[in-house]
Amino acid sequence: MSNTATQAQPAPRAPGAIAVPKLSVRQIVPWLLFAALLALVGLYFVTAEQGATSLIAGNAVHEWVHDSRHLLGFPCH
Repeated sequence: MSNTATQAQPAPRAPGAIAVPKLSVRQIVPWLLFAALLALVGLYFVTAEQGATSLIAGNAVHEWVHDSRHLLGFPCH
């Protein structure tokens, strides 16, 4: 008996089907951490970048994120 008869054959793909690449957790984790860091930095600037915790002097950041603060329910004046 040949060994090829017992091995599973891949299912035929439909015409025009797109092969989805397999990603491991090791490939995804750095991108998830980077996205989380960007989200935290963005959240800081929208919520806390004014007053005593201000990292950037002046009122520019406050004006750039003013509407998003109100949209998210954070008071700013």
